[in-house]
Amino acid sequence: MAEDPQITEDGLDALREKAARTGKAQDHGIVPAGSPFPKPASTSYHGNPVLKPPTWTWQVPLYFFVGGMAGISAVIALVAHLFGSAGLTRAGLWVGFAGALISAPLLIADLGRPAKFLNMLRVFKLRSAMSVGAWTLSGFSSAVGLAVGCHELILAGYGNDFLLVLEWTAEITAALSGLILASYTSVLLGVTAIPVWSENRKLVPVVFLAGGLGSAAAVLELLGFLIPVTQFIGIVAGTVETVVAILIEVRGRYVDRPLREGAVGWLTRAGAALAGPTSLLLRILSGRSSVARYAAAVCFLIGALISRYAWVGAGRVSSRDPQALFRIQRRAPNTTAR
Repeated sequence: MAEDPQITEDGLDALREKAARTGKAQDHGIVPAGSPFPKPASTSYHGNPVLKPPTWTWQVPLYFFVGGMAGISAVIALVAHLFGSAGLTRAGLWVGFAGALISAPLLIADLGRPAKFLNMLRVFKLRSAMSVGAWTLSGFSSAVGLAVGCHELILAGYGNDFLLVLEWTAEITAALSGLILASYTSVLLGVTAIPVWSENRKLVPVVFLAGGLGSAAAVLELLGFLIPVTQFIGIVAGTVETVVAILIEVRGRYVDRPLREGAVGWLTRAGAALAGPTSLLLRILSGRSSVARYAAAVCFLIGALISRYAWVGAGRVSSRDPQALFRIQRRAPNTTAR
């Protein structure tokens, strides 16, 4: 925006005349030359950012991706066990366990040292998404690890009633905590003051859960489970990703500009295109081809991973845009009045 023109005596006279004629005079304000007062700005808070950008390292979006995939894999394993699919049960448990083993180091790496992660487990705070997340990851890792151990012992011929009950208990616990693990990260974004996250607090959980669901199915397909169930899950997840991408474009909201414009916008669109239309068309048009199924799985995994980085990047861009926050604040009284 261009600088305001220099105020002259003629300009002041015009303001006085307008005030006398209409009872009010609107202008950008007058700042005395050389004064210590900050210059009025319509695009920032006295030229400074209003919010601090997220300081997350590259490990956090990767943790979002791996944790979501691991959590949903445990859910698939439990459902497969209920319906008697032994192979899918075993694969789902191992994928969940591998994801848990990867997730913990990623989260600890972002915190800086293991002591910080252990300190988060000293107190459980239900209203803190970080506290819930740390406890959920710990509980999920323990449960899915126990489920894998019990399952392998039973397959090796060491099964008994106690071990069978223990396995079912561990699988149910892993599935429940896995659902929380796959969704709490989206809540972690929504409870912040960053506009693009807070204004999409209902949409981000859908994106993250669909990404976790499709990624879990994609990994199982790459392991050889080209079955109707994984195909159906892939189609559902791809459809959700496509609808969300269209919704962001059609709404055209100012607060969503980081998701549509600039480098982050193109990153968002690339991730959505791979996880949405590309994988969906490969499944629908060439669903009977194993090569097409593998290609669809790879496209979805890459797209979902890119999407996690794009959402975090959009948060950084949005935190540097004071107007996004100002517009929300100006709209708040009207929302309350309704």
